[in-house]
Amino acid sequence: MTSRHAVVSGASIAGLSAAFWLRRTGWEVTVIERAPSFRDGGQNVDVRGVAREVLTRMGLFDAVKAQNTTETGTVLVDESGDVRAELPSDGPDGATAELEVLRGDFARTILDHLPEGVDLRYGETIDGVDDRTVTPSTGDAVTASTGADLFVTTSTGHTLHADLLVIAEGVRSTTRDRLFGDEVERNELGITMVFGTIPRTPSDDDRWRWYNTVGGRQIHLRPDNHGTTRAILSYARGADLTSLDRAEALAEVRKRYADAGWEAPRVLDGFDTSDDVYIDHLTQIRMKTWHRGRVVLAGDAAWCVTPMGGGGASLALTSGYVLAAYLAQQPRDMESALIAHEKWMRPLVDDVQKLPPGIERFAYPQTRLGLTLRSLADKAMTSSLFAPLTAKLTQVADTDQQLPEIEPAESPADPD
Repeated sequence: MTSRHAVVSGASIAGLSAAFWLRRTGWEVTVIERAPSFRDGGQNVDVRGVAREVLTRMGLFDAVKAQNTTETGTVLVDESGDVRAELPSDGPDGATAELEVLRGDFARTILDHLPEGVDLRYGETIDGVDDRTVTPSTGDAVTASTGADLFVTTSTGHTLHADLLVIAEGVRSTTRDRLFGDEVERNELGITMVFGTIPRTPSDDDRWRWYNTVGGRQIHLRPDNHGTTRAILSYARGADLTSLDRAEALAEVRKRYADAGWEAPRVLDGFDTSDDVYIDHLTQIRMKTWHRGRVVLAGDAAWCVTPMGGGGASLALTSGYVLAAYLAQQPRDMESALIAHEKWMRPLVDDVQKLPPGIERFAYPQTRLGLTLRSLADKAMTSSLFAPLTAKLTQVADTDQQLPEIEPAESPADPD
């Protein structure tokens, strides 16, 4: 019997989780990544809910925990930096989770523990996909045998013959758009977020400090385990800056935060020299199906939940396990396996994507009155009476479903 071959496009959490579990269950795996090398850095992510069990099954719980950012809690501060409320951080899934790590550290841990034999190719992208299981005239998937052909052509001129393509390229996946086209629904939330790493100062502590001010503006400062501080500027009702070059975009952000107060000048100056500034216009990705033929989407490419919903890293990690498990259980019926994967994951994704009504007005007050009402609401929500209810807002990727069991490694072998 010949082992089946999977091509995974994207080498962050979703792609690496899929590569880890597909290889663990006997697949030959090739991972291609557009970046010239592994991308370290990034902002905080966390491992919550069922993803904690997935991490345990990977044998990586302690390794990820050792990468903790050192953050111990979450506080809301005023313009002077004084604490006006503290969010619940009790238990593993509090506002500051037990497993609170940087995206790059998390992905690096998975990368360093990939099973032997995973082929990693950096500086490469997908130029074309010829899936013989897709009807060329309509683009609709048809029933296919396990011997169906899938050819993936890359930017370096290679053609990879695969049995499965996993697209884990992120929210702006070009391969997804090429293959799924109009089926991709984009729900723009009207929120701009600017992320970056700035020098740590003596005034920084081990808490996530969160500041709101008028004009729908937020400032966040969070400790990391690398001797620096992770900063976020987030605001509502702004233009999409993602098409601008860095200098133009940061100039617009500086105008927006000119009178924001608190640590705004420090963050703006820090971003000017930071080497990892990232600007995002938050957009949910919604799709009726995450697969077609032998192509399956994973992570933000399939269901970007955005930081407003949270839990993106946990969903990405879990998806890789669930996908591999069902493919291992049904090696001769890929369509049924991909349907099972989607059926298991869909409730978790839908739960996170359903944002509370009016969340933008509450999270990003525009006026002084709105800010005062927000402050009163924060005090009520963090009081001893309502704190248990507030704590539930951070419980994402939580499910009563049992994880599917992984079958022996020989099960994915091609019977032909």
